[in-house]
Amino acid sequence: MPRRYPVEFRRKVLDLIEAGRPVAEIAEQLGITAQTVYNWRKQDRVDRGLELGTSTRESAELSAARKRIRELETELAVTKRANELLKAPSGPKAGGRSSPS
Repeated sequence: MPRRYPVEFRRKVLDLIEAGRPVAEIAEQLGITAQTVYNWRKQDRVDRGLELGTSTRESAELSAARKRIRELETELAVTKRANELLKAPSGPKAGGRSSPS
């Protein structure tokens, strides 16, 4: 699982890039990979509308929507199973045996 960095840390890294510091130098000094810095820079450009892509806000909304869909699908499956159990014949009276006359 990828490591999470605080938003403030990312912002400081992006500020250093905007100040003209080389990505490799920033990455080495902060103990992160250069690819991570490039990814943050690209996402920042997407968020500011300078590049095409899914913004951080849109990504969060999509993630929340997918989570809610999974919850609803689980709830639906439980409801369907409960209906099946309630409709199924059970107990001695539902067995189809006729009582003696």
